[in-house]
Amino acid sequence: MTADFSALTFFVVTYGCQMNKHDSERVCGMLELCGATEVSCFEEADVVVFMTCCVREAADVRLYGQVASIKNIPLREGSPVAKRIICIGGCIGQRDGAELINRMRHVDVVFGTFNLGVLPGLISRVLAGERGIVAVQQEGSEFPTSLPTVREHAWAAWLPIMIGCNNFCTYCIVPYVRGREKSRPMEDIIAEARRYRDEGVLELTLLGQNVNSYGRDLFGEPRFAELLREIDGLGFPRLRFATSHPKDISDEVIAAFGTCKSLMPALHLPVQHGSNRILKLMNRVYTREAYLEKVAKLRSVRPDIALSTDIIVGFPGETEEDFRETLDLVREVGYQQVFTFIYSRREGTPAAKLPANATPQEIQERFDRLVKTVEECAHACNEGDACAVIDVLFESVSKKDAQVLTGHSAKNQTVHVEIPADACAEAYIGRILPVRIEEAKTWYLRGVFAGE
Repeated sequence: MTADFSALTFFVVTYGCQMNKHDSERVCGMLELCGATEVSCFEEADVVVFMTCCVREAADVRLYGQVASIKNIPLREGSPVAKRIICIGGCIGQRDGAELINRMRHVDVVFGTFNLGVLPGLISRVLAGERGIVAVQQEGSEFPTSLPTVREHAWAAWLPIMIGCNNFCTYCIVPYVRGREKSRPMEDIIAEARRYRDEGVLELTLLGQNVNSYGRDLFGEPRFAELLREIDGLGFPRLRFATSHPKDISDEVIAAFGTCKSLMPALHLPVQHGSNRILKLMNRVYTREAYLEKVAKLRSVRPDIALSTDIIVGFPGETEEDFRETLDLVREVGYQQVFTFIYSRREGTPAAKLPANATPQEIQERFDRLVKTVEECAHACNEGDACAVIDVLFESVSKKDAQVLTGHSAKNQTVHVEIPADACAEAYIGRILPVRIEEAKTWYLRGVFAGE
């Protein structure tokens, strides 16, 4: 990366999962290494990079809308470019490639999920007069971990341990745009984790489309539990991971929640549906009963564990009876948080060929009922921490109230605390501090610093 972008400003827009957020940190690191300056809005940016997600149709719609709106935003005063440079990367870039240029003539660069490292070179070509550049590989030969990165917070870091997915759920486009599972060597992961620890990172999150499969391609069997134990031994205050496929979470990984001191009592375990019939149509390769058995094992090891999940409403073929099984499962598990989605048809996936048997109105009504049930469960979970003293990692000042600090508990609950009189917010941000909870709401807790 020899380009000199010292006169350029850039803005990165990120959609989707933690892996996309981490890829965005790599983009920021590369562009800053070339001399460019990150800004906080479209208006101030000479270069705009969209890191996209194609899991649901809403992301496509949002991308096209935002890219179209940029045409009407004038360049900043003193900008060195005659036209704002627009780059589209991530999963939509990988999936659609040159089609994005054909649909949006003012887009300058399209790059795929395996092409992060070439972005500075592509921007240099645009500065030299080229337009409509497409760089999309179908397979990556190495991990982008050698690329520079700019973390959003000094005290938190993402650490990818593998890329890709082998599961081919019938509704999901991810295996087609992220490729097959590929694990990083364990020694590389541990070395990177050690660097983060030495830099003062308090919370480390291991990333992968299916972390429970880590090592299967390297060792012939998953070794995720071994990796957890190794990183736990490094002494991070907080260790998390995402995402887990229920069929692959082993008893050994479950046991780690009871033996690894740094592993937080929170797990995202996407169930997607509560009906065995629909799970089979989704190719999830587990039953409702098997899922609940894993939940029971987790709670036997860590009774206070907070579970979150993903649920799709309106999958082709879903009946009212199927949907009621989902509601019953949500109540039985008692999730702390549920990410709810109406089924989004994705071209190229097997589910796209399945006929729907419910009207949009029926699906929306089911979705609304699910949301209500989720809210009841989430509030009940948070009520369990009312009056308790819990540790909170403070991350920022609230966007809604400049007098309130916001952070997350060990169970990943959002926690708000009023800044003490005559105190400076910066004195708290990036620290783990005890908080006495005084109020439990559906989506957050409110408290005071313990001892006050």
